[in-house]
Parts: sequence; C-alpha cells; structure tokens
Amino acid sequence: MFRFLVILVLVLTVSSCSSYRPAGDAFHKSLVGPYELDAGDRIRVTVFNQEDLNKEYLVDQAGYVSIPLIGNVAARGKPTSELAKIIAGKLANGYVRNPDVSVEIAQYRPFFIMGEVNSAGQYSYVSGMTVQTAVAIAGGFTPRAQQRYVDITRQLNGKILTGHVRLTSPVRPGDTIYIRERLF
Repeated sequence: MFRFLVILVLVLTVSSCSSYRPAGDAFHKSLVGPYELDAGDRIRVTVFNQEDLNKEYLVDQAGYVSIPLIGNVAARGKPTSELAKIIAGKLANGYVRNPDVSVEIAQYRPFFIMGEVNSAGQYSYVSGMTVQTAVAIAGGFTPRAQQRYVDITRQLNGKILTGHVRLTSPVRPGDTIYIRERLF
C-alpha cells in the first residue's frame, strides 16, 4: 500500500510539471517595438538652448516625471520619442519658442531575481540581457536549481503576466525572474 502511494505521488508530481505551458504570444510581444517607460526608469531630457531644463529625471511610482515650468508629465507606457513630443508641446505653450526636445534612457529600472540562485535580489538592468546573464549576475545557480526553464513575471499594459521561458530568453527592465528548485 505504501509503495502504491509513493508511485501515485510521483505520477501526480510529474504530470503536474508537464502541464505547465510556455509563455503566450502577448508575453513575447513586449520584446518587439520601442521600449516603453515605467516607474523606476531614469531619463535624460535635453532641450536645445535651454541649459536649465537639461537634466535627468526619475519616472515616479505613479508613472510621471516632474519637469520645471510644465510640471508633471505622464511617462508610463510611452516610448521616449512620444514623451519628447509631449514635453515639446507643453514647453511650446508659452515657455519656449520652437523647443527642440530629446529624451533618452539614462538608466533602466532594475530587474529582480529570486529562487535557486546564489544571490537573489534587485540588480541593474543591462541592455540585451538574457535570463542566463541575469543568473550570472546573481552569482549563478544553486546546486538544487532547475536549469532548463525559469519563470518571468512581467507587467504589460497594466496586466501582470507570468511566462515559462528558456535561459536564452530576453529579460526586460522590471522583470521578476524566478528560478525553481528541481525535483530530482
């Protein structure tokens, strides 16, 4: 009877692992197209011939940047080119004649890694990062780590999605990577 229960538990455990599906199309669509700003990103705004406005700004938790003269500007979900047009439009409204505005990323928001890595935590994002490089930054896998697939949780258009991905999959700023423990 005990042997039967052990076999039943093993079969249920293995079958539950095999039912886990890879990330869907919506999860991967965030990798195509321009980068969209979110809380924690640091941007550099340059206004030609307006040295007092040329500086770095942090996108706050509400998704806004606070710029002198024009106040809070919504940045969450916008690419840098769109944000530059919005800032230029607001500056042109009585503050600067024909403003030429440029916005670029000064520092991406961090990514997070937890689970079976040697140093779980928050780390600075590097452009072009994959799960494998993120694991290396976190000190590598622990001996118990499942090294074939990982889970990434990503926020897209206000929705939180989790996908089961390979080590070669790209990481985006703000992602949370979870390394599972292997069964055997």
